[in-house]
Amino acid sequence: MARGDRAAFEELYRRTSPWLAVRLRRRCADQQIVAEVMQETYLAVWRAAGSFTGTGAGTGAGTGGTAVGWLWTIAARRLVDAFRRRAHHAEPPPAAAPYPVAPAAEEEALVATVGGDVGDALRRLAPELRDVLQAMVLDGLSVRETAVLLGLPEGTVKTRARRARTAMREALA
Repeated sequence: MARGDRAAFEELYRRTSPWLAVRLRRRCADQQIVAEVMQETYLAVWRAAGSFTGTGAGTGAGTGGTAVGWLWTIAARRLVDAFRRRAHHAEPPPAAAPYPVAPAAEEEALVATVGGDVGDALRRLAPELRDVLQAMVLDGLSVRETAVLLGLPEGTVKTRARRARTAMREALA
C-alpha cells in the first residue's frame, strides 16, 4: 500500500471496514457521520501509508504499532473532529428551554450503549475520566492506544482510569 498498490488497499479495506464500522457505530448513532468518518479514515490511511512502520504493540505511524491500532486511532480522531464540527454548527438551544439541553453525540452513544445505574454513574463522571473509561472499557483500547487517542501521557491515562473506577465503585455501592 505504501507504494501505491490499490489491491493492497482494497484488501485492507475488505478486512477492516466491517470491524471499523461496528466500532464507530458504538460511539455514534448517526450513520451519515459514521460514513463520513469511514471515508475520511481510509483516505487518510491511503495518503499516509508510507509513514506507517509498525510491527510491534503500539498504535501509530512511526511508533511500532499495529496496523489495526493505527487505523482505529485515525478513525477515532476523525470521529472526534466530526463531533466538534457538529457541535460548532449546531444551533444554540432556546434561552428558556423547558427541558435539559440534549447531550453531545458522544454521550448519546454512551446512553445507547450503557443504561441503568451504570449508565447514570458513567454520565456523572467528570468528562476527562469518562473519556478514558469509555475508550478503555467500551472500546477495548489499551492504555497506550487510549493515550494516543486522547493525546495524553500513559501515566495520566492510568491515573484517570484508576480515579474513574474508584468513582464508579462509590457511585454503585
